Order: sequence, then structure tokens, then C-alpha cells
Amino acid sequence: MLVKFHPLCSTNVNALAPTSTSTSILPENNNFVHILHNPNSTKHVIEHQDAPPNSLNLEQDSGILKKRVDRSVVLRHDKVHTRGSTKWVCYGGHIPSILQALSTIQDLDEAFMPWEEVLTCKEISIILKEQVSWERALQIFEWFDKKGYELNVIHYNIMFRVLGMVRKWCLLESLWDEMNARGVQPVNSTYGTLVDVYGKGGQRKDEALVWLKRMRSQGMEPDEVTMGIVVQLHKRNGEFQKAHNFFRKWYSTVEPLRLRRSNDTSKVGHNMLSYISVCLSSRTCNTLIDMYGKAGQLWPAFELFAKMIRQGISLTTVTFNTMIHLYGNHGCLEKVSLLLQKMVELQCLPDARTYNILISVYIKHNNINLAVRYFAMMKETCLEPDLVSYRTLLHAYSTRKMVREAEVHVQEMDEKGLEIDEFAQSAVFRMYIELHMLEKSWLWFRRFHLSGSITSDCYSAIIDAYGQQGYTLEAEKVFKCCKERKKLGILVFNVMIKAYGIGKFYDKACQLFDSMETYGVGSNKYSYSSLIHILATADKPHIAKVYLKRMQEAGLVTDCIPYTTVISSFVKLGQLEQAERLYKEMIEYNVQPDVIIYGVLINAFSDAGSVKDAVCYVDEMQRAGFSRNPTIDNSLMKLYTKVGYLEEAQETYKLLQSSEQGPCIFSSNCMLDLYTERLMVEQAIEIFESLKQKGVANEFSYAMMLCMYKKIGRLNEAIHIAKQMRNLGLLTDLLSYNNVIGLYSTGRRLQEATETFKQMIKSGIQPDDFTFRALGQCLLKYGVSKQDIGRLEVMVKKGAPHALQEWMLMLSSVLGLDD
Repeated sequence: MLVKFHPLCSTNVNALAPTSTSTSILPENNNFVHILHNPNSTKHVIEHQDAPPNSLNLEQDSGILKKRVDRSVVLRHDKVHTRGSTKWVCYGGHIPSILQALSTIQDLDEAFMPWEEVLTCKEISIILKEQVSWERALQIFEWFDKKGYELNVIHYNIMFRVLGMVRKWCLLESLWDEMNARGVQPVNSTYGTLVDVYGKGGQRKDEALVWLKRMRSQGMEPDEVTMGIVVQLHKRNGEFQKAHNFFRKWYSTVEPLRLRRSNDTSKVGHNMLSYISVCLSSRTCNTLIDMYGKAGQLWPAFELFAKMIRQGISLTTVTFNTMIHLYGNHGCLEKVSLLLQKMVELQCLPDARTYNILISVYIKHNNINLAVRYFAMMKETCLEPDLVSYRTLLHAYSTRKMVREAEVHVQEMDEKGLEIDEFAQSAVFRMYIELHMLEKSWLWFRRFHLSGSITSDCYSAIIDAYGQQGYTLEAEKVFKCCKERKKLGILVFNVMIKAYGIGKFYDKACQLFDSMETYGVGSNKYSYSSLIHILATADKPHIAKVYLKRMQEAGLVTDCIPYTTVISSFVKLGQLEQAERLYKEMIEYNVQPDVIIYGVLINAFSDAGSVKDAVCYVDEMQRAGFSRNPTIDNSLMKLYTKVGYLEEAQETYKLLQSSEQGPCIFSSNCMLDLYTERLMVEQAIEIFESLKQKGVANEFSYAMMLCMYKKIGRLNEAIHIAKQMRNLGLLTDLLSYNNVIGLYSTGRRLQEATETFKQMIKSGIQPDDFTFRALGQCLLKYGVSKQDIGRLEVMVKKGAPHALQEWMLMLSSVLGLDD
């Protein structure tokens, strides 16, 4: 459930703007918040910042941070150098020497001997915290305990975190019991640590919340840090409403509550609760903004960002990263540019995550050039692109089929010794396959296959890529390589079966399926479903039925879908008895039919003209609790039209008219066919005019009306319909041409008949006996002898090469005489 309101949101948007000139975060520009918030401020952003009209082009956007490059290079160089060479020295006192001794001397008595009598509580905390190995940290902790040092709650907190991060839950709980037995009272940070490590411990959210309950049972409420940890816990699990509710409740306990409600609740945000002013830390605000962003709540996230600015809460790189990510994901790229400008103004230098977010955002919005530019800027500012940076860009190159760029990028990754993961492997591989670069695709595959770094899932992806493009033999080679590496899994078999199906190697698909057990791999629901679908769509329902029975016996049939697939195949082949037999077998197995399988059977018997069977399945469907739908009614319309059941068709058509979609063109044409057949002129005209008004009347609709008017002798209306058909381009099949030519023949309109005949030949439609018979009758009325017409008809029947030319010459000569 998404977050609906945010307790820090003001009901007055204007109140969010800075009101005091003392707010150092906005040195020159008090409109920053308003511009960011305004969803229609794309132009306003540029104009208000006095930027040139092209300020959002590639060079300008990527140059926003360039102003600080030289300075940031120096700063980052110094910072990295300092941290790298003086990490322990910065503690001062005995700590550097102690840590050095612990890293080189295994025996703790020997390592601690010079300082054993002078160690302070703070130094013990630092020593425990600086251990890389949890075993070493626990060993040192136990040494301190054995030597009689006073271990306080902070030391226990450190060990809880150390053990929790490596998921040593038994040791952690044992330590918790020991702490309580010694009378060391847990504090807020103790519970916060326990909630945090359990929350990050994989599927242990409920246990994490148990620690929160224990905390409250002791009359202790979370402080801001612990509150933030709980919010993070809910956020990681996608429980955004719970996260919001927890924060709101916590907030109401740390600040006297003042409620302001607007009378106008018609707009978003006007019914929000507004609380005053606990000054939250940057870290808490960043967590909340990220939580609202992941919940898709742009407004509350912006409101909290605005509050940070208004209250003078420090905007960190994390804050900007979160907001850039939020705006970027929602496509607000102009606001991303504005945030980058503000980072420059505040000298808040971007970090690797900033650039990774920018690269990801611009790739998402298909601006690969700008993403590449930020990747280059990352290097220019002495920020080494990480695996995320490289893999994101490689995936972007691959999916866009940018072969040269992808290959250069791979070469750079190789030079830096960066691992190409399975997703990047698959993306590059698919690029080569989809561009039909088979040699390169195979070299790329062999590189990872020979090194043994392809996972079973990646083998599956490669087989699938070859299979989808119809390269069945190549897919088969990859399968064999996978078998050599003993990485065959169910997914590998499934995609290979699918590849055989696409390549129409049906026997091989069956053989592979049958061999699965010999490799110790059991068939699953998807294996059976895939093979059954392949065989059924290949018009092999008898073979598919065998595997369907095996699937049923294995207890893997959970719905009627595989039965529907095979029954549809039998229906397609006209084997209705087999289809019905399989349906009855399905019912015996207590597999419940759905509306789709009923539709297949009803349609099949409608095509066969079997009213009794079709209606029987309609009744059975309704008894099963399914309502008639337009698909079923359309099938019945087809059936009733075929057998000439007018009343039943009218009842069904009324149902379609009362449905939400209304009758489709097919059902309307069925009804039109019945009316024209019975010369029910008014009813036919009503439907035809309705179709014309909707703009859906098609060739069949016009042809039916033409035939009806011709039957009742209203030749003028029929000829008018014929002209409309020619003008609208609705003469496309033989039947329509014959109807029009026959009409012109009846009306002694040789010129129009000849023009239509020429149009017919030009469009590539071959005339049949009816065409020539209609033309012959017309010529006969113009005085051409039966012998001459008969000679032309014989030429056509014998397939004489110039038969059509002779007809054309005869028609033209008669027209010339007539003129």
C-alpha cells in the first residue's frame, strides 16, 4: 500500500519557500524549492536561473559539475591519501601500535602485553570495531572478559553488530543472555543494532521486530537512529505504509502534536497531517525521502526535501543522490539538472553513486551519449568507476546493438581486471546473436565457457538466445558444453526443448525430454507445458496427449491450460470426437474447465454447424458459474447464421447490443446476412446504416446490401452501393468482384462491367466461371453471338495463353461499337 500522507508536509505550499535571508543553503536563489516542485516548470527553470536557451543540451548538462573538476581532483586525492596511509594513526595514543601488534601477533597475551594495564573503555571499543575477522573480534572480546576488564554496553553493541553481520545468531543470542546475566542494561542503541542486523540478515524481519517489542516492553522508546533503522527495515521489505506509520507514530511521541486540517480536501496534500518542528538529522531525512521515493510518492519526498532546506538541515551528497534518483526515475530530467547546479553551488561534491545514478537515469531515458559523458567525467574527477558503472554501460551498449562501443568497453574492463557478470555476458551474447554475428557470438561464449565462469542460468540464456533466432544447431552445441561442465539444470532442458520446437525438430524435443531423468533432472510443470504446446501447435495432438497423460499422472496438472492446448489442436484438425473425449477425461480427473475451454468447444461445434452440441456446452458453462461473454455469443452468431436460425440469432444479437462493448462487426454482418437472405429490407438497412455511422462497415457489409437490393430489383440502390465499394477500395476478393460484375451485367452496364473486370485483373485476382458467365450474358445483350461467347469460354477452360486478352478485345470492341 502506498503512502498517502506525510506528517512534515505543510498544507501551504508557499510556506515551504525560505522566509529568512539567514538560510545559508540558498545563498542567492530563494526560488529553488518552488522551481523544483512545479511540475510544469521546464522552461521556467531555465529562464529563472538565467541560463542560456540551450542549457539542457548535452554539453551544458554534462558540464554542470565541470566547474569544480580541478578543485575536486585535489580534494579527493588528498582525502584518499590521508585515509589510506593514516587510518590507524588518526586514533592517536596507543591504538595504532596495538592494532599493528594484533595484526601481526596471534597470541593475545603477547600482543597486549605492553598495554595490558593501561587500556581504557574507549580503546577497547576501537580495538573491537577495527577487527576484520569476526572470529578475531570474538577472541579478543573473550580475552578482555577473562582478564577482568569491565565490558560495558557499548562493547556488547559492537559484538552484536560483528556477529549479526555474519549471521552467527546462536553466538549473538548467547552473548545477549550473558550480558543480561551480568546486569549490563541494554540501551537504545543496543536494540537499534539488533533490529538492524536481524533486518539485514535475510528473511528475518519478524525476529528483528521482536527486538523492538522487547525494547518497548522495558518502557523504552526508539531514538531517532533506531527509528530510522526500523523505517529502513520496512522499506527494504516494500512495506512503505508501515514505514510511514511507524515514523508518524514516533514523531508524535517526540514533539507535542499540533494538527492543522484544511477545509479543502479536494486536492492532493490538503488533507495531510502537519507536525511542527523536530529538527531531524540529515540521515533520517535521507532515509524518509528514499522511502517516499520508492513508494512512488513524489510529493511527500519533495515536501521533506523542502523542509530540510527551510530548517537549515545539512544537504549531503546522499540527499542529492536520493533526490536525483527520485526525479530521474520519474522523468524530471530538467530538475535533475537543477539539483546538479545546486550541488556545485553548495560545494557538495558528487561521489561514485552520484555518477552511477546519472548514468542509469540517462540510459533509462535513452540518452546514451550523456550517460557516456558522465562516465568520462567520473574518471576526470579521479573517481574510479566501479563494477556498477561498467556493467550498466556495457548492458546499455549491448541492448542498443552498439558493437564497437561494447567491444572497446569490454577491453577496458579486461585491462582493469573487472569481472563481467552473467547478466553482462548474456547481454553481449544476445547483441551478437540478434545481429547474426555467429562467429563473434561463439568466440564470446567460448571465452567464458573455457574459463568455467558460466553459470547454469547463463547457459540457459545463451541457449534461449540461439533458439529464439532459429539457430538450433548452435543452441545444441551450447547444451553439450553445459553437459560437459555438469551444469545441466531444469531451466537448461526447458530452453533447449523450446529451441527444438522453434526449429521444428519435434522428435529431438521429445527425445531430450525423455532423457531428463537419466541426467538426474526431474521434469517440472513448465517442461511438460512447453513440450505439449510445441506438439499441439505443430498439429501433433496425438503425441501431445501422451505427454499430457504423463503430466497428469505426475500430479503436475494444476489447471486446464494444457488440456485446452491439446483440445484446440484436435479442433483445428477437425477431430471433434477426440477433442470431446479428452475433455471428458479432464473432467474425470477433476480438472475444472474455464471459460476459454468452453469457448473452444462452442466455437468448434459452431463451425461444424452442430446447434445441439454448441448449446449444450453453453448451458454447461453457465451451470459451472461462467457468464456468457461476447466471444461465446459471436460463436453462436456464426452458428445461427450458418444454419439459418433467425430468432436465436436475434436474441443473441440483443445480448451483444446490451453488453459494454456492443456487437462487433462480425456479429453485425451475421445479422445482416440473415436479414438480406430473408429480404428483411428495413432491418438490414438499420444495421447497415449503424455500421456506416460507426465507420466499421466493411466489404462484406456492402456486398450483402448490394445482393439484397439486386434480389428485390432496386438496381439503382445496388449500383450506388457498387460505386461506393469501388470508391472506398472495398473490392478486394473474388466474391465481391463477381457480385459487382453480375450487377452491372443485369443492368446492361457494359462499360462499368468492363472497368471492374480490368480492375480485377490488375489487382491480381483470377476470374472464375461465374465472372465469365456474367460478362458473357452482358455481351449477349449487346448482340454478340452465343458462338463467339462460347469460343471465349472454351479458351479460358483450356487455359489458352491469350484468353484474357481475347475477352478484353471483345469487350473493348463492343464498347467501341456502342459508342
